[in-house]
Order: sequence, then C-alpha cells, then structure tokens
Amino acid sequence: MSGHSKWSTIKRKKAKEDAKKGKVFSRLAKELSVTARSGGGDPDFNANLRLLIQNAKQANMPADKIQAAIDRGTGAVEGIHYEEMTYEGYGPGGIAVILELLSDNKNRTSAEIKSLFNKGGGNLGENGCVAWNFEKKGVINLKVGDSDEDAMLELALEVGGEDVVFEDGIVQMITAPEDLASVCEAIRDKGIIVEDASLNLVPKNLAKVEGETVKRAIRFLEDLEDHEDVRNVYTNLDIPDEVAAE
Repeated sequence: MSGHSKWSTIKRKKAKEDAKKGKVFSRLAKELSVTARSGGGDPDFNANLRLLIQNAKQANMPADKIQAAIDRGTGAVEGIHYEEMTYEGYGPGGIAVILELLSDNKNRTSAEIKSLFNKGGGNLGENGCVAWNFEKKGVINLKVGDSDEDAMLELALEVGGEDVVFEDGIVQMITAPEDLASVCEAIRDKGIIVEDASLNLVPKNLAKVEGETVKRAIRFLEDLEDHEDVRNVYTNLDIPDEVAAE
C-alpha cells in the first residue's frame, strides 16, 4: 500500500513499552469516555465504542475500568470532560505531521504542543496545511503468525478489506472507514485474532529525509507521542528499513 511509512511499526513497538508503564490504559480510558459521550454508551448501537472495547480487552484493561470510562463519558458518573483537538504542522526535514489530542485544558495543551514543536525543530501550521496528503482508512492489526501473503490477500477480498500490509512480522488489513467494524467482525468470525483496530490517517505520499535528520524526526515524533494528551500522531516520514529495525 502506498503511504506505508513504517511509523506504525515503530508506534506499535513503543506501545508495548508504554503498556508496562500504564500509559495505554490512561489513553484508552480517555478514548472510551469521549466515544461514549459522542455516540452513546451501548456498544450494540455505537460501532466505534465496540471497537474500542475490543482494543481495551486485547490490551488487558480490566472490565471495571472499561465500564467506568464509559460511565464517565455518558454522564452516569462524574468525571473529567475531555475535548478533542487537532494540530497540523511540519517536523525536521519538512515532514508532515497531524496530531489528534484529548485534553481537559486546551490552553495548557496548546502551549505544551507548541513547545514540543519548537524544541524538536518543527513548526505548527494552519489547519489543512498537510491534511490534503492524508486519507482516512480503517487499519486492523492481525495476529496470524507465519501468514501466507496470498492467503491474506484472498481473506481481504472475502471480508471486504481493501489491502494488506506485511511489515516486520506485523500484518495490517486496510479498509474503507465505513467498513472497519464489519470487516473486524468478519475476521473474528473466521477465528483470526484482531490485536487492535482503529481509524487512521494514511499518507498518500511519503517524504524522504537524509542522514541524521531521520533520527531527529523520529525523536521528535516520539516526544509528541509521549505527551499525555496526544491520542494519535500521523506522519508521512519515509523511514529506511535499517532505522525502523533499530
């Protein structure tokens, strides 16, 4: 699939490290609350919430914490009110960056994100400055072991997926945004484990940078990813194989 920059591979490795620190539960709790607030707390009638619950279970988030996050979102119990925020800009080497955030204090978050851009050698831009180079897709990470590529491509056709990406032992099925939930369910019905699934912004064109700039760009992206209010970091950075493997 064009636009696969290996950043998702690095993010998944980092997510496993964050899981040990409890960061994953905190981020999932915010997402569960916001999704329940916007679409209701019943997963039977809220496909996005249903996907998040599955992701939370796959991450071994306790059921009581999942329900508590949903109850805060619906107002069944009191809790912090999170607002969704989006920033666009450029990182080292001119790479495009889009951030999705959930914050309980927009002024604080805005100041901190601006500081991270300045320290990392990037600069924030106006909304829409890089969004044109990304398209929304459903991304399903599968646990399939030593998978046969032809078989996985056939599976994608059968369940309504658009493409399959094979990268460093990770198998991702790409879907149209509106098909994400139904494709996930069809895959599970076949006994295949879905590690997680989400709507992502996938770059249409990648940006190549040279030498140390690649590592500076990755450090910059990881610093953004570490911010407690950041939900997702998307980029068009083309990461060389030897760097992604480190």
